[in-house]
Amino acid sequence: MFESVGWLEILVLVVAGLFILGPERLPQGAAWLGRTVRQVKEYATGAREQIKSELGPEFDELRKPLEDLRGIRNFNPRSAVTKHLFDGENPLDDLNGNGSNGGHQAKPADPPKPEQRPLAPGERPPYDSDAT
Repeated sequence: MFESVGWLEILVLVVAGLFILGPERLPQGAAWLGRTVRQVKEYATGAREQIKSELGPEFDELRKPLEDLRGIRNFNPRSAVTKHLFDGENPLDDLNGNGSNGGHQAKPADPPKPEQRPLAPGERPPYDSDAT
């Protein structure tokens, strides 16, 4: 329930509670909050158990689509396309030298580029009339 709350947030809440409630009422407020959270958890667990007992085996049938929806939240389109198009093989692994070729051809290497050197004093830079 409080998985995303870090120590800094808890510290801020304690300091805010100290200012709002004061040092003498802060322990009572923390105890009340603990009892309330525990009671809400018990209500939620009781409701889930009641639904589970009333629905019986149909409860598991309802949970399956909900678990599938949770899986969609972590959906990665790149891995899905790779899985369906390349049978789980990543063609980029072949280009990087990772993994086997797997029947896919790697793209040819780029032609070597001419060596670049600094211009001599007074030398004009090369000019390509087709590019401008």
